[in-house]
Amino acid sequence: MRTRYFALIVGIFILLLGLSGFVPNLLTLPNNAPAIKVDAGYGYQLGLFPTNVIFNVVKIVVGALGMAAFWSFSFARSYAQIVAISYGLLAVLGLIPGANTMFGLIPIFGNNVWFHAVTAAIAAYFGFVEPVSPQEVNEAGRRMV
Repeated sequence: MRTRYFALIVGIFILLLGLSGFVPNLLTLPNNAPAIKVDAGYGYQLGLFPTNVIFNVVKIVVGALGMAAFWSFSFARSYAQIVAISYGLLAVLGLIPGANTMFGLIPIFGNNVWFHAVTAAIAAYFGFVEPVSPQEVNEAGRRMV
């Protein structure tokens, strides 16, 4: 049950981050930041997290998938596993010069590195470690995974 709520809460949070990236008053212009090819909407969201239009759309999709994953334990567990792996990769790529802008498309440097690392660690717990509760076992006694 907690895995489903993880997917819902993370989904809502990431969806709100993606939507707020389109609000110009919540963006500050990048100073001394790496140049990127897609500079539409490029700035620091809430003054902290580098973002652009492509990254905002990706966040909206990831958030919507998390909210949809709430309705099924197996979908929520798969969502947590995918978030753990992909956000872990984003955290590592964010530390590598040249790759920290996803080759000029998405800014994943700066505060995005720790955000992706923390999210990946939490998602890894719910995706790979969290035991299946009795509510997630169907009538036949099999796991619903």
